[in-house]
Amino acid sequence: MGKILDGRAVANKRAAKVKETVKTFNDKGIIPHFCVINIGDDPASKIYVATKKRRAEKLGIKQDIYQMSAETTESEALELIAKLNKNPDINGVMVQLPVPKHINSDHLIEAISPEKDVDALTSANIGRLWQGTHFVLPATACGIIHLLEDYEINVEGKNAVIVGRSNIVGKPTAALLLEKNASVTILHSHSQNLAEFTRKADILVVAVGKANLITADMVKPDAIVIDVGMNRVDGHLMGDVDFEKVKEKASFITPVPGGVGPLTVESLMEQVVALTRRQNDCGK
Repeated sequence: MGKILDGRAVANKRAAKVKETVKTFNDKGIIPHFCVINIGDDPASKIYVATKKRRAEKLGIKQDIYQMSAETTESEALELIAKLNKNPDINGVMVQLPVPKHINSDHLIEAISPEKDVDALTSANIGRLWQGTHFVLPATACGIIHLLEDYEINVEGKNAVIVGRSNIVGKPTAALLLEKNASVTILHSHSQNLAEFTRKADILVVAVGKANLITADMVKPDAIVIDVGMNRVDGHLMGDVDFEKVKEKASFITPVPGGVGPLTVESLMEQVVALTRRQNDCGK
């Protein structure tokens, strides 16, 4: 049976180090400070924003929430971003997705200064990611790498297959695995013969949002399975992988919840710290 990759335990371990770093900043009169812009009344978004705030407070990081109505115009949101970009006391800015349909989220993201882009979603920071010159990373992808590192899973030379090509998870995870010398294949909704590829994966990352998409017969024996999916089925939270059956076949597997999720929030806090360090020339 596969060993469970405990994201909560890894997140808590990393949080202790973040807290120490924040204290050294505080000793210099610096308080890491980031802002989340949430537009509209999406219930899930409000939960995510509140979760981030609770984690930030525990680590000594200041987080401001700008809750804007669903009727907010794009120009109003852009005006707020411009204001936050100019504020020297603010180290990071992010827009909680999704935004209402009348607003182009790409326009908002591109308006964020790359130096304050805590989500690492601006085209400038995406370019740096693929060049290997990044100073900030997408939180979920970063969390996946931290999880593998903590369990001393060497990805070099391994065949990594990623199901899902989103800008938030799939693509940045591919870039970071390539950086660590894995051989990477990205699959998506137009890929044919999905199982043909997944059965060859030493490392299988699934981030689609479709419950039980990956079944045991689609997984290579002793594969490392990272499930990023978050699906609500009959009141229960579950991933994209048939966990109970796949765990009997995999060497390592993440649960949902408790796997990648906690590390996503923790990694976001680490990005705030990284931006604060960079903006205040605090060294490594």
